Parts: sequence; C-alpha cells; structure tokens
Amino acid sequence: MNIITSAFPQRRMRRMRKHDFSRRLMSENKLSVNDLIYPMFILEGNNRTEQVASMPGVERYSIDLLLKEAAELVELGIPLIALFPVTPAEKKSLMAEEAYNPDGLVQRAVRELKQAFPELGVMTDVALDPFTTHGQDGIIDDDGYILNDITTEILVKQALSHAEAGADIVAPSDMMDGRIGAIREALEAAGHVNTQIMAYSAKYSSSYYGPFRDAVGSAGNLKGGNKHSYQMDPANSDEALHEVALDIQEGADMVMVKPGMPYLDIVRRVKTELAVPTFAYQVSGEYAMHMAAIQNGWLAEKAIVMESLLCFKRAGADGILTYFAKSAAQWLKEDK
Repeated sequence: MNIITSAFPQRRMRRMRKHDFSRRLMSENKLSVNDLIYPMFILEGNNRTEQVASMPGVERYSIDLLLKEAAELVELGIPLIALFPVTPAEKKSLMAEEAYNPDGLVQRAVRELKQAFPELGVMTDVALDPFTTHGQDGIIDDDGYILNDITTEILVKQALSHAEAGADIVAPSDMMDGRIGAIREALEAAGHVNTQIMAYSAKYSSSYYGPFRDAVGSAGNLKGGNKHSYQMDPANSDEALHEVALDIQEGADMVMVKPGMPYLDIVRRVKTELAVPTFAYQVSGEYAMHMAAIQNGWLAEKAIVMESLLCFKRAGADGILTYFAKSAAQWLKEDK
C-alpha cells in the first residue's frame, strides 16, 4: 500500500478523531448482527438447563427450551446457530454409532428448529468427539492413533444424517484429510445439493478449548490426552493456507479458523491470499478469560466484548462464532 502523507502540522491525525461524526464517517469496519453465529449446547430431556461451570452465563438446553431460546434469537436477527450435543455416557462407543443415529439428539433438534423457525439458519458440528468413549475426534487403533479413512466414512454418515434432518450447514471440525470431498460427494449423491459445508480448515491443537470439552462432556473421556496428531501446530501459518485451499477444492463453501483472537493473523492471510468466505471461532477459552475479567470488575463487559468482535471484522472475518452473540445482538439493537 502506498501511503500518501504530509508533515505535521499540515496533517494532524487527531483532527479526524475529535468529533463523533467524523470518527463515524471514517470508520473502516462495522460489526452488525449479520456477523454473528451463536454456538449452543443441547442435552437430552425436557425442561432442562444446566450451567457450564467453566463458562459463566452459558447453559446447556433440552430441545424444548432450545426452541424458546431460538425464538429470542430470531427476534434479535441472529442469522445462524451452531449446535453441539452432550451425549450420555451410555450412548458413547468406540465406533461412535450415535453420531449418525437418525433419531439422535442433534437430528431431533434440527428437525424441530427448522419446523418452528425455517428462517433461522442451523449449523451442525460434524465430529466424533462427543460420541467416542475416549473423547477423540475419530476412530483409534490399538496405539491410540486416529484412523483417517475409517473416521471419514463415519463422518459422511453423520453429515448425511444432519442434512436429512434439515441442517442448512454441516461443519466438519475433525481435521481428517479428504473428509470434505467425501462429504460433498455424498451430499450431492443424496440430493442435498444446497446443503452448505463450513469446513474447520485451520483448526489448531490449542489449549483454549478446555471449557468447551467440559460443556460437551468429552474432557473426562480424553483423560489428559491431546489432539496433536490431527489438529494443526500453533507454530504454523503457511500450513493453514494449504489446508484451506484443499478444503475449497474439495467442495467447502466456507472455511473456519479456530481459535479466534490469538489466530487473527491466520484469518487475515486466508481472507487476503485466498479470498474465500472466512469465519472465525471465538472459542470457549477466550470466552472464559473475558468473563473472568468481567466478573472480577477488571474489564467493562459491553466495551470489551464489542471491541473483541470488531477486531475479527478488522482482520477479515466474514462472520464470528461467539458465545457473546446474543448479548452483542441485544447491544447492537439498543444502539440503533
């Protein structure tokens, strides 16, 4: 970029910052409700909610209460929610059969949401960690290594079951090689030609996921293990571009960078160098850190949350998965 400038005092940078009107006129990025995706945790039963201890203010909902919450989200104008299930221990297995049960928790939730609120976008997580006894995102061998191709076969079944239930977007978050192409081919063959794929293309093996694993009940199954053999090394940036390019070639409509704020450089590179629809996830650890500081009075809630979300837009994100989505939508509505 060629910067044309002049010396002080001909150019006073603060001159344009003095007034509210001029600050508004030269604002380079805007946050709106259209940028927000709300991740939600669901559980079995009726009239049930559970607090997520490590994520203050975040709850798990039974489907009936999920529908009540969804009505509020529609009223606020949030375009898309993302569902994450809590699977009872007795339904977990080594082969994750519950992941593609047509009457599973996610599948039932999708059907009821789309019947009640057809205008609300519904995205589903395609990964096996909520359904495996060991908490990994795939099928393991005797040494605990994730088997790529067998896992992909089950992910295809899972994605199809979600599409058949009515999911608008399936979001593979497992980081298996080749799974986007396999899922796209299966969706096309089954007639789900308009089911979108948001690929978690640059998902890093991060320490910021801890509260999420508590929320879906996989932390105990993982037993201190890690996902280094399939999720990306936080040291790498070029590798993320290769992952994104492969997923786009295989049929992804959108790509995801995860986590969010510590990886905004990756968001910027993906958007600038590949020019594809790019999303980012302000993950559970980021939420927990913000809430800890807010609850201790160290940070002002609305100001810090809205600044953090605006930074995603500045980095190039087309949308943001964030547990603050409902609050942000309310604040945006109030500020109109």
